[in-house]
Amino acid sequence: MLDPLAAFVKQRRRLLRLSQPDLAAKAGVGLRFVRELEQGKSTLRLDKVNAVLHLFGHEVGPVPVLSSPEPE
Repeated sequence: MLDPLAAFVKQRRRLLRLSQPDLAAKAGVGLRFVRELEQGKSTLRLDKVNAVLHLFGHEVGPVPVLSSPEPE
């Protein structure tokens, strides 16, 4: 399953008809970072993720995690 953040960035980039190098330049991050973000790398700098997301009018924030109930 594709990482939801990776899928979101890739989809929005394509909707805006931006190449990965174009997105990297507009966000002020490296091309390698954009590639790793779109591949779902689990360890990325949050400030750089937000720099990319800001181009789409979004930012990272706390989201509830679905987890199984704890045993009593």
